[in-house]
Amino acid sequence: MKGQPKFNFEGIREIVVLRALQLGDLLCAVPAFRSLRSAFPEAKITLVGLPWALGFVKRFHRYLDDFIEFPGFPGLPERTPDIARLPGFLHQIQSRQFDLALQMQGSGAITNPLLALFGAWRNAGFFLPGEFCPDENLFLPYPADEPEVRRHLKLMAHLGVPKLGEHLEFPLYEQDLSEIVGLESMHGPLKTPYACVHPGSRAQARRWPAEYFARVADGLAERGLGVFLTGSAEEAPLTRAVQSLMRCPAVDLAGKTSLGGIGAFLSGARLLVSNDTGLSHLAAALRIPSIVLFSASDPRRWAPLDAKLHRAVPFASKVGPDQILNEVESILNEEPVLF
Repeated sequence: MKGQPKFNFEGIREIVVLRALQLGDLLCAVPAFRSLRSAFPEAKITLVGLPWALGFVKRFHRYLDDFIEFPGFPGLPERTPDIARLPGFLHQIQSRQFDLALQMQGSGAITNPLLALFGAWRNAGFFLPGEFCPDENLFLPYPADEPEVRRHLKLMAHLGVPKLGEHLEFPLYEQDLSEIVGLESMHGPLKTPYACVHPGSRAQARRWPAEYFARVADGLAERGLGVFLTGSAEEAPLTRAVQSLMRCPAVDLAGKTSLGGIGAFLSGARLLVSNDTGLSHLAAALRIPSIVLFSASDPRRWAPLDAKLHRAVPFASKVGPDQILNEVESILNEEPVLF
């Protein structure tokens, strides 16, 4: 291991990370993954994640080597637990005889007892004082007030792993860029400059009203921007609703791109207007200016760290389209980000 670690981790060759969460959560952990890889360049690092994250591991192969699908666990909301698969999952984990297991999923109130069942030589992560803690030296009291990116870097620092920056990443590959060609074959040449409008979010409470998104999208079009509505296939009814409420034309891309494809498309955008959801962190990773609407979640935890490039709007449910269009004007009057 490089540097001077706080603890002696000599001999660690197999690391497992528990973070079975969604896109934004994993993107916010990339700076910690980057630091971990630098500290353990020869180790095999395995992510325990939700099914979709297999593609994330392949994309971030510089930092992550392997993937084990998480079947869910009672008390964790991200996936309905498949109780019948839990014994096989734990057997698979235990048979790997990991040298280090990292709990990077929440405060640890539910996940620390699960992590202890992994059977790793050493366990590290977060804990709540008064709750179960597998190792008092290697676990850090949960820093609830930290931004998500810094929370996990704080854990790395607690373990003696040096920080390699707070910036997010999202590598793009040739197959991602080729999806843009496919979009142009369906919709014609892209009108540039263009903006992306993302009205969806997994949680209904985090969604700004569709009619407000429609008015902002019209305002973008009136300012000379092409407008593209983005979302997953499940969010297609919402993007159709926004499109139907608009006066100006817009292209609906919901469900028509892969994660890499939407990343490639977003990388060419002038700006993004989005709820607090995974795409806002993707914009942060690609350094695309954004306006992020926080209707229910806490911007102190989830807002991108670069407040100049990414405008967080707290209490968005009380904010109207005209105020957001003022933010749009501010962004458009600044110089575009150059690479």
